[in-house]
Amino acid sequence: MISVRRAALADAAAIGAVHVAAWRSTYPGILPDSYLARLSPTRLAHHYRAAIGSGATVIVAAARGPGPRIVGFTTAGPARMPGLGDGEVETLYVLDDYREQGVGRRMLRAAAAELAADGCGSAFLWVLRNNPSRWFYRHLGGQAAAEGQTRLAGVALNQVAYTWDPIDRLTALQHTKP
Repeated sequence: MISVRRAALADAAAIGAVHVAAWRSTYPGILPDSYLARLSPTRLAHHYRAAIGSGATVIVAAARGPGPRIVGFTTAGPARMPGLGDGEVETLYVLDDYREQGVGRRMLRAAAAELAADGCGSAFLWVLRNNPSRWFYRHLGGQAAAEGQTRLAGVALNQVAYTWDPIDRLTALQHTKP
């Protein structure tokens, strides 16, 4: 069983590990192998610990078993770029073994609910054009609204912004089991 909840400070190390695992499985051929190899779960854990400590919206998915295990996370907050929406989903990562089980959908819905509670009437996110999971956002009703470029690891990458306006399109997502 998977539970979805706000992250606690104690989750930071596991969130950093999920971030690294998700990038290493998603971005080969998109980002340089040397960059992916240098990703540090410890360095990322410090980043997420600070975010959680500051009250940022960090949602985790935890699988129950011998102990809860973080299998995915998402972060969200006020829009960093005006014009696409009020709230922004900044990250959404799920470990490979837990994809296509409704985990991402549940976390996205929880993040949208937090954004709506903070007064956001719409939401958006950026996804790399070459991200093989880009279909997920279209499947959940995201509308392609803008294209742009970002630079990461010395590589210029094309990206697409998906929007949900009103945000209710995300908060009303139904949980489906495989």
